[in-house]
Amino acid sequence: MEPLTFFVYAFVSIFVIVNPVGGLITFVSLTSGMSHRERSLIARRSVLIACLLALVFAISGELILRMFGITVDSLMVAGGVLLFLIALDMVHARVSRESMTTEEITDAGKREDISVFPIAMPLLTGPGAITTVILVTRAGETAGLKAIAILAILLTFALSYLIFRFASDINKALGVTGTLVLTRVMGLILGAIAVNFIATGIWNIYRSMV
Repeated sequence: MEPLTFFVYAFVSIFVIVNPVGGLITFVSLTSGMSHRERSLIARRSVLIACLLALVFAISGELILRMFGITVDSLMVAGGVLLFLIALDMVHARVSRESMTTEEITDAGKREDISVFPIAMPLLTGPGAITTVILVTRAGETAGLKAIAILAILLTFALSYLIFRFASDINKALGVTGTLVLTRVMGLILGAIAVNFIATGIWNIYRSMV
């Protein structure tokens, strides 16, 4: 695969599952009582922690698969199903059951520091994002392509920081309708990526059995 093509594939796959636009409303509501400085600090810390988590799983993905005896094809099928369920939630503009539950949002309101939980994880780097970074990095067959996957992760979280850093302004500009429209579009893209994961995984499992 050409480096530019792989970069676009990796970036789109990771960005739509991290979905900082969809998390915008949640971030604004959780930080509504904070000053601009406090909100900026939360944005920086949460995105940094989420990015480090994603990088750890991207780099150690092979080791994790070997440790549990999981094949890449099995992870593609299971991960594809998970991503498809998340995509359905996004298309229907619902809070993803994978990212945050109602109980977690309520509990977050009682916490002094929400940068680690629930913003960094599971809002930004949840099970779906972890699965995606492992699969995307594994898809890079050369060291150069794996480095491109890492670059796509870094770019995703850099944009996530900017979105959260200027959350109030973006939220006012987009409004609820604009945010939901973007979330639905990204949900549709994520659904297509999920179907591709499932189809590729099933086909490879079938080929290994015949």
